[in-house]
Amino acid sequence: MTRLTLFELVARSMRKNIKHYYLYFFALIFSTSLYFVFATLQHDSSIVRTSSSDVNFATSFQVAGILLLLIVAVFTVYANRIFLKRRSREIGLYQLIGLTKKGVARLLIIENALLGAGALLLGIGSGALVSRLFLLILMKLLGFEGFIALTFSASAALQTVIVFAALIVLTSVQMLLTVYRSTLLQLFHADQQGEHPKKPNSAVAAFLALLGIALIGYGYRLSGHMVNDMLFFNMLLVLLSTILGTYLLFRVTISWFFYMFRRSKNGHLGLANSLSLAPLMHRMKANANSLTLITVLSAMTLTMVAMAYSLYFSAESDTRISLPYDFIFENSEKDSRSFNEELKKEGITFVHKPVEAVRLMGKISDPDNRSKSDDQGLLFLPAEQLLEAGADVKVPGKGEAVLYNGRANLEGKNKEEGTNFSKEIKPGKNGGTETLRLTGLVVKFVMNYNVYGAQLVTAESTFKELRGNMRPSSDFEAVRFDTYQIPDKKERAKASGLYAKYKKEDKFMPDFHTQYEASLQSFGLFIFISGFLGLVFLISTGSILYFKQMTEAEQEKRSFMTLRQLGFDVNAIMRGIVRKQLFVFAIPLLIGLLHSVFAVKAASILVISSIVVPSAIAMGVYALIYFVFAVLTVGYYRKIVKNAMRA
Repeated sequence: MTRLTLFELVARSMRKNIKHYYLYFFALIFSTSLYFVFATLQHDSSIVRTSSSDVNFATSFQVAGILLLLIVAVFTVYANRIFLKRRSREIGLYQLIGLTKKGVARLLIIENALLGAGALLLGIGSGALVSRLFLLILMKLLGFEGFIALTFSASAALQTVIVFAALIVLTSVQMLLTVYRSTLLQLFHADQQGEHPKKPNSAVAAFLALLGIALIGYGYRLSGHMVNDMLFFNMLLVLLSTILGTYLLFRVTISWFFYMFRRSKNGHLGLANSLSLAPLMHRMKANANSLTLITVLSAMTLTMVAMAYSLYFSAESDTRISLPYDFIFENSEKDSRSFNEELKKEGITFVHKPVEAVRLMGKISDPDNRSKSDDQGLLFLPAEQLLEAGADVKVPGKGEAVLYNGRANLEGKNKEEGTNFSKEIKPGKNGGTETLRLTGLVVKFVMNYNVYGAQLVTAESTFKELRGNMRPSSDFEAVRFDTYQIPDKKERAKASGLYAKYKKEDKFMPDFHTQYEASLQSFGLFIFISGFLGLVFLISTGSILYFKQMTEAEQEKRSFMTLRQLGFDVNAIMRGIVRKQLFVFAIPLLIGLLHSVFAVKAASILVISSIVVPSAIAMGVYALIYFVFAVLTVGYYRKIVKNAMRA
């Protein structure tokens, strides 16, 4: 009898298990590659020099690297636990043939180190090859068109080696604990451990089932009313109620429905239900924990990705809502004339229109509760002049005004948009004698947001009457805005450079091009990081579900052989298995999508424009990639069933 060395045992074990490890190995390579890319971009000085001073690239990539490492660490430890449980019989056999626990531990650690080192080398190698592609994606998202050279970063490689070496050590410790804490009996029966479904207490089960649904409903409802003085507390309450409700949904509600369904059939479930519901009922407790975790984290990831894409997608429209004019000058006719001449000299096509306004102190109050109103700055603008300057406004009736406020979402007043509500405007400090009627709210600005005063649009006749009746004082000011629009984007960038010299240090004077470029860089970086973190999380969770189903498929192989002897074919068995996979993959995804819809709706206060389209695209792509893992799992099950049929 040939005596195998430890290294030969390791080689044979890796060859035997490679078919189970390939997706895990791919996920490790992908994660290592992405971490190396992040580390490379973090250490590249040329990228930092080309970025805006408002965006700290190095810090952003450092934080992203930490989040990526946490995701990979959780995935690796969880997957390693699944594989150790799957290989428990193999570990027990090694001990039966004479290997000590120390020898078995050494075998597993050497195998783990070789696997980790291989993933590390391939990950760094592939990361170095594709880093240029990631850089081009980042530059495209940030709006840069220039050429930036990217070289291999030794410091990034060293950083990647250190963090992933620590991860290999962590999984090796996990293996040591498994070998030394498990008895032979536990090792040989680890894959047979299941939860036998018990008859639930009807009253308690019904209460907890309804409580789970109620908690999710409460979280959804509260998510639409979070913007108030207790914002942070409301966010925690939404998170806690949704997580607890989701756990009760999987652990109690669905289990209770399964039990009631089985009782209604008097235990005669039929083939399809036996292959789908019965395995889930026997593992519901463990599945509830993992499915809750995957559902909640999927919802968070979906929300992050959807919001990142929405913010980037809406950057230009949101900037335009905040800055309807490319450039404005307030009571600076001299600077405006000089800027006008410079634009002509450079051959830049532009539209210049002056708009008169009146700024004064006053009150906006509810006639039924005037005690809540305080003096504030009011800026009255004539609708006819705004229309001539290119604004999209309606002319209010005589004695009426419409409030234009692009920050209404953040202030929680967006629900009043377009509604007819009766509020009074009293011009003058402490309220004047004349009263105007506020007839509506529009969530946008008609003048650049940096100008002081609540922007109120009136008819020109009302505006002139108001201006004529106000006495000159420190609380009253006649204002002239010189507005400029540059139709061509390239010329707008050039004009922005000319406008910079007129900006005063003591005055905030943003222009559209500068603000848009800054938003593009911030949101471009956000979507770059969140997109790839979301992809890693998606691959990790999809792989975990795939590994769990692989293990269950192996455990159910004997059942498939029995079904073959009873006369059932592959297609009949697969119908039940597909139902099971629909629950395992589709239910967490659908609930996660539903959670994320309400989360995105709550977070939409950060975006002025509609985010329905970008959010739907992000969620659709996420669901499509998730579906790939379900297809892979069904394919693996089909392979197991066919092998059982031939046995």
